[in-house]
Amino acid sequence: MVTSGIIRSGQIGPRRRACRRVRIGLIALCLMLAAMIPPQTSEAQTRPRPRPDLTGQPAPQAGAPRPAPRPEDAAQGSPDGQASAAPPNIGPVTKQPLPRFVSLKGAEGNARRGPGLTHRIDWVFTTKGTPLRVVAEYENWRKVEDFEGFGGWVHFSLLSVARTVIVTTDMAQFHALPDPASPVTFQAERGVLARLLECQIDWCRVNADGEKGWGPKSVMWGVRQDEVVE
Repeated sequence: MVTSGIIRSGQIGPRRRACRRVRIGLIALCLMLAAMIPPQTSEAQTRPRPRPDLTGQPAPQAGAPRPAPRPEDAAQGSPDGQASAAPPNIGPVTKQPLPRFVSLKGAEGNARRGPGLTHRIDWVFTTKGTPLRVVAEYENWRKVEDFEGFGGWVHFSLLSVARTVIVTTDMAQFHALPDPASPVTFQAERGVLARLLECQIDWCRVNADGEKGWGPKSVMWGVRQDEVVE
């Protein structure tokens, strides 16, 4: 009888039980490993990587206030009179309000197309004391305009901080007090220049050729509507 390669039924039972125990042990080990691997992978995916420190300073804590910008980081004025670091309506050179009013210092002032002597002259102011509105700044140059909108870039040495106004209404009446019911002290034709003495919210006191009186801001140009001058 050929018996090679035959396993008797009495011998297969213990071996099968041993193999089954091994398989059960391997399956349990695999399940344990599988339960451990996903949390580690998820943690590795959600944990942020630290950024390299390029400034040499410690990283700011969460919720810490931002540091204030340094003055030396502020942008300089541009020929268009704009600066990103300067607050709105503040000149980047003088740190004074824009627009603001000044006057022509001498009897003549050239207004150029750009801030420099190489730029073409677009307009010439010919009356001393003419009120001008500064709308932009660049280095030693100021962009100005008169009450009709004419002007250009003028060197700051041609301008004066003395305040003047120009009458814009024909036969404007000026009163003894900032009150339309008060006596009229004088009348002025359109185009008359006057020195500005003081201003309230709606009225200004001026001196025109020695005549002093109060007039409403609506009859003059050279002062802001919300400006108070003492």
